[in-house]
Amino acid sequence: MIKGIFFAALLLPACLFGQDSESSGRWRAWQFLSGEWVGEGSGGPGQGSGGFTIYPDLQNTILVRKNFANYPATKDRPAYSHEDLMVIYYEKDVPQAIYFDNEMHVIHYRTEFSRDSNAVTFLSDLVASAPRYRLIYTKAGPETIRLTFDIAPADRPDAFSRYIDATARKKK
Repeated sequence: MIKGIFFAALLLPACLFGQDSESSGRWRAWQFLSGEWVGEGSGGPGQGSGGFTIYPDLQNTILVRKNFANYPATKDRPAYSHEDLMVIYYEKDVPQAIYFDNEMHVIHYRTEFSRDSNAVTFLSDLVASAPRYRLIYTKAGPETIRLTFDIAPADRPDAFSRYIDATARKKK
C-alpha cells in the first residue's frame, strides 16, 4: 500500500505536465531549428566541419542541443574536436539556456527572437572579468540556417567580434 502511494505520488506530476499543451506550444517559434543539421564554417578556430541536433526532451519542457565541430591540424596546432551541450528552457516565461562544453565552459544565456521570428539570439549574462558571448541562428532558407558566434572582451562587454561564421543544412 505504501509503495503504491509512493509511486502514485511520483507519477502524478509527470502525468499532469505531460498533458500541458502550453509546454509544446511555447516551442512553436523554435521549430525552424528542430532536427539534425550538418554544417561548415570558418573563424577563430579555423576552417571546420560539424553538426548539431536540437530536439525536445522531458515531455516537451526543454530543448536539448548537442553540437560537435572538428578542426584539422594546422602548422600551429594539432587537429581537435569540440563538443557541447545546451539546454534551452523557460523560467518565468522567459526563454533561457545553459551551455556546457568539453573545454569546461559553462555559459548562461538569455534568448530573444527577431521581430519576424526568423532569427534567435543567445546572449550570455554579464559576468565580471569574463568575456561575453553571442550566438545567433538565422533562417536562411527552408532547410538552411546561418550561425554566427561572437565574443566581446570582459572590459568591453558590448564590443563583439566575429569568432565563427557558419552555415548548416538540415540532414535528410
